Formats: sequence, structure tokens, C-alpha cells
Amino acid sequence: MDVDRIAFREAMAHLGAAVNIITTDGPGGRCGFTASAVCSLTDDPATVIVCMSRSSTQNAAFKKNGVACINTLTAGQQDLSDIFAGRRSLSMPERFASAKWSALDTGAPVLEESLLSLDCRIVQSDDFGTHSLFICRVVALTPARDDPALIYFRRAFHAVQKPAADL
Repeated sequence: MDVDRIAFREAMAHLGAAVNIITTDGPGGRCGFTASAVCSLTDDPATVIVCMSRSSTQNAAFKKNGVACINTLTAGQQDLSDIFAGRRSLSMPERFASAKWSALDTGAPVLEESLLSLDCRIVQSDDFGTHSLFICRVVALTPARDDPALIYFRRAFHAVQKPAADL
């Protein structure tokens, strides 16, 4: 017997997660989206899972390009999260024009002011239910900044500081 979809979504709202902008570039085009469904898989080799709705118009571009950059946002970048979530009705070029970008090894856009960025090659993708799961092997990264992180918890954004002992 399956769990009720609404009850499951409510339960998942209680799992706090970092807010990320996932980007790609290549033959499928340059695009990006906001995601909190990102999880480390293994550290040897450094691999991360990214989940994206199968109904997203960007899904095919990620599959065709075979690269992704996970840009973890700072607390001061909530506006950028909303832009890449499509809440501002901006075209993809307009979304990218709202921040400064560079590139590392794969050519996927790296957000210059992000908390950290993981530049990845998509080594496997599988569709399951409503989503595509991208297994992303990290080939380059930027060092983490000391800025507060942007977290999504209970359907709201929150800033998270480093513990005082780490400062």
C-alpha cells in the first residue's frame, strides 16, 4: 500500500536542505534550475545525486549535455533561488544575467558568489516516478566560503551560520 502523496510531501517539508542552483551548458543548451534534492552519494569517487522533475523543460538539456554544476547558495542569494525556480517569469538568458558566472572543467556555469560549487560529469541518469535522478561525478570544485548558508525547511528559507566553535 502506498503512502498518501500529500502526507508524504508534508513529511518531506520537515527535512531541511541546502538550496542549490544546478546549471548545465553544451549541445543541449545553457540552463539552470533551483533544487534542494541534492545528496552526496560517495566520496571515492566524489559523487552526488541530483533530482529533477521529469516534466521540466530543462530535463533533456541536462541529459544531452552530460554535465552539471551544483552551486550551493549563501543566505544572501534567496532572490537568485527564486529567479532560477521560475518565480520571476524570466527567460533563461535573463536568469543568467542576474549573477556573475564562470566555468571550471566541464563548461557548466559556476556561480561566482556561491557558498561552494561542484563541477560534475553526469555519469548516469535514471527516471523514477515523477523525477530523473542524475548521478554526478565531481571533477572540480570551489572552496567553501564562510558565508551563512541558505536552507529550505518547512517551506521557508532560513540562514544557517557556522557554529561558534568553527569560527
